[in-house]
Amino acid sequence: MYSVALVGQRVIQRFSYFSSFSRFLCNQQSDADGTGNGFGRIEDYLNESWKSMNSDNNMKDKSETLSVDFIGINGCYEGHFRQNFSSRHSLIEKVRNEAIMIHEILQQDGPGFDAKAALANSHITVSSLLVREVLLGILKTINYANKNRCAKLGYKFFVWSGQQENYRHTANSYHLIMKIFAESEEFKAMWRLVDEMIEKGYPTTARTFNLLICTCGEAGLARKVVERFIKSKTFNYRPFRHSFNAILHSLLAVNQYRLIEWVYQQMLGEGHLPDILTYNILLCSKYRLGKLDQFHRLLDEMGRSGFSPDFHTFNILLHVLGKGDKPLAAVNLLNHMKEVGCEPSILHFTTLIDGLSRAGNLDACKYFFEEMIRQGCVPDVVCYTVMITGYVVAGELDKAQELFTDMIVNGQLPNVFTYNAMIRGLCMAEKFDEACMMVKEMESRGCNPNFMVYSTLGSISISSQSSKDIEDVNEVILPLLVLAIWLVMSSQVHLSTICCKKAATEGKGNMAWTILHHASLRT
Repeated sequence: MYSVALVGQRVIQRFSYFSSFSRFLCNQQSDADGTGNGFGRIEDYLNESWKSMNSDNNMKDKSETLSVDFIGINGCYEGHFRQNFSSRHSLIEKVRNEAIMIHEILQQDGPGFDAKAALANSHITVSSLLVREVLLGILKTINYANKNRCAKLGYKFFVWSGQQENYRHTANSYHLIMKIFAESEEFKAMWRLVDEMIEKGYPTTARTFNLLICTCGEAGLARKVVERFIKSKTFNYRPFRHSFNAILHSLLAVNQYRLIEWVYQQMLGEGHLPDILTYNILLCSKYRLGKLDQFHRLLDEMGRSGFSPDFHTFNILLHVLGKGDKPLAAVNLLNHMKEVGCEPSILHFTTLIDGLSRAGNLDACKYFFEEMIRQGCVPDVVCYTVMITGYVVAGELDKAQELFTDMIVNGQLPNVFTYNAMIRGLCMAEKFDEACMMVKEMESRGCNPNFMVYSTLGSISISSQSSKDIEDVNEVILPLLVLAIWLVMSSQVHLSTICCKKAATEGKGNMAWTILHHASLRT
């Protein structure tokens, strides 16, 4: 039996087996006990940051390309470009207007009104773009009160559009109507759509599987979904090596760790050998289930099979060492990474720092943060956020504020998680005025799209007060109440209670608790 204390030493001893690198991207996860472990969250933050960076770069590349095309040789492409842009814009506007018309027709469906006949008389030409626009519109309007009607109207349009000439549904159309059924809790209807897809020759893809596993997993049907896809001959599993990896990857994303173990046994039973992606998924699941002895055995097996740890395998190991509060072993592992040609990146350092922070070792966090900078890695917003959160949790608000200032000076703009940590720290220190100012700053930067909803809720809740009361509230109390609502949104109910108590001392106690109650119901 192995122990966490031996992880660092054993990891270093094993690396002589490894010689090459592959790829793996871990999804956001939580520990087996349901508490966040930080590892998945860190990669999620980084993924979002990298997506934004890539998006910006892509936009820049596209804008440069467009600039060249627009100027052309002696400007000859200018007219052609404008004509194409105008035509495409006109098409999109036409489709949107037709989608609005179809929604209006569907909303009239009922006794005495034949929606299908009205759709036929509209003489609208059905296209994949139109079907997508209509189904997305229905999907966005689903709520608890109208979910059954939305499912009915969505399917009615889906059937009608599929019967039109010169049009055939795409796999994406099926996925959209399946999503509508999922939101409406029409699980049997989802299965019928899968049967229909297979009968009509549509490939069932990883997207199909994800829709079913995310929905039916909550309904206790996860194993049935997996068995169905294992036996499926039409499961399109690109870009994965084979369908088992696609299934394992999807199960990891929805925290089905025990089911991962079962699927792996089925995979071996059918003669499929694991690759680096398989091993990484298994390592994650074993760790999340707390099966450290099996985690270590998997590392041994991985080495004997001739696989080397890739970029993300090292990240998993650093996470384990960080949460196990093994800074010395982490130093050895980082040094070994350099020896085998894998330079530690900002992701590796951030994952390690996050684990050590959750283990309460802030001194080690500071050491690796400074070491990361010495090695030429520039801390990004995620890394700063991890450090700031660690100091806030430890009650060291001054250090958190110092880092918050440093990150802005160094050109790293705070994101929603950075603001969340700082506001929490200010509230814990009962610095509510500063917290209110930070909430306003956060809103001005658009970091929390749900904030304005609750700001409006606060305004509506006081609309019945007298003009003098409203004036007093706007100047003194409203910022506190809005802050309390934001704290409820962030699942920090205890701090929101303190905030409301402070608002109550200003003479509007009933209103404070009313707004907090409404916010609690909305979350």
